[in-house]
Amino acid sequence: MRHRSMRTRPWYYNWTESEKSYILSSFYWGSTLAQFPAGYLCKRFGSKAVLLLGTLGSALLSAATPHSIYAAGWQAFCLIRLLQGLCQVTWPCIHQHLANWAPEAERTRLGAFAYTGFDCGNVLAMYAAGTIASSPLGWPGISYASSGLALCWCLLWLLLGANRASEARFIGAAEKEYIMGDLQMQLSSKKRERRRAIPWRGIFTSAPFYALLCARCADTWGLATMQAELPAYLSGVLRLEMTSNAVFSALPFLLMWAMCYVYLIVADTLLQYKCLSLTALRKTYNSIALWAPASIMLAVGFVGVEQKSLALLLVTLSVGVSSAATIGSELNTIDLSPNHAGILAGILSTFTNLVALCTPLVVGVLVTDATQRSEWQLVFSLAAVVLFAGNVIYLIWGTAVTQPWNEPAEQQQLQLHDEEEEEQKPFQAARLQIQGAGAEEGVALGLHCKDP
Repeated sequence: MRHRSMRTRPWYYNWTESEKSYILSSFYWGSTLAQFPAGYLCKRFGSKAVLLLGTLGSALLSAATPHSIYAAGWQAFCLIRLLQGLCQVTWPCIHQHLANWAPEAERTRLGAFAYTGFDCGNVLAMYAAGTIASSPLGWPGISYASSGLALCWCLLWLLLGANRASEARFIGAAEKEYIMGDLQMQLSSKKRERRRAIPWRGIFTSAPFYALLCARCADTWGLATMQAELPAYLSGVLRLEMTSNAVFSALPFLLMWAMCYVYLIVADTLLQYKCLSLTALRKTYNSIALWAPASIMLAVGFVGVEQKSLALLLVTLSVGVSSAATIGSELNTIDLSPNHAGILAGILSTFTNLVALCTPLVVGVLVTDATQRSEWQLVFSLAAVVLFAGNVIYLIWGTAVTQPWNEPAEQQQLQLHDEEEEEQKPFQAARLQIQGAGAEEGVALGLHCKDP
């Protein structure tokens, strides 16, 4: 890392592999702590305010990063990343926002489209980071550019964003009526949502929720391995220089971004023509997202610098196909409980951030010399095992059926009563028909017997 305009400051920081692991993991320490409160806050105050403040805080911290490093070294960088992690409220807010906005028939389409922003951001960050770092701006330019983009987004979100359709200013009346009618929302729904108790017992005794948790943790382990450690692997084993490293680090996430739209179109078609149920679709896509990268990662570990092109192809495919997890499991919280999607996302994000936190630390233990292919074989093999096991659990216990604890207890009783009445209607109709026919023949039914 270098900064040409300030000669008194060091151009490069020769941090050890252990220090790099601490820096990479510190973000997830903060993010882990933020997820559960974020789920509650976006449910309590709405996703617009929570997401705005979280992104604004992260942008300001990004702008302060270079000067903090100059002043106090890698320890200050760890602190900045920790604080940025505390600002990461995105996932719970997205899930709650989709639950408030997306009609059921369009939930998969809109959710998958929203999640493509994650892959787009990865592509821009991976490519732009290397390009900016090798320019006269040096590595501080990465922080300043990221901060500027985030601040621009905050301004747009403040002007255009809305918690729900009833509060939106820039959509037509017909569209607003359609969204509100489909989601059965009224203008007073905000008060009802605040009073609705969170079904903690139902959530933490739900097998489908634990299956989803295992699937998300497994996917996070595989993705975090590639996202955080891919540049080190490309530089150490494949010996790519900074500019080439930036391009090939971004390439897998570019494919991931493109594949999101392919998966989206296919999923939309399958659901539209009822080729698969929603549960079957989720499990099929999640199997692609976890088992395909698991197989590819096993192969990557045995490819060396003499087969550089093959290694790059395998790495790109491994990350690219994993975007199926967006439809496979990431949107499953809205299926299980639309009323508490933000809470579920917060719980899941807490655990997935713990996984992402542990990943660079584990890699730091397994890889002491980034140029040794044998050490990377252990990293990729471990990721493959985790991916395979996580999807097996999801296939057995996962579902896209809304769970009973989505509704309050009194609402469940009312629904049960309605279902019992519906079940009794055919029998009541049949009995009335029999009574009518018997009356015409002069036959007394029930307690009234005809005299012999």
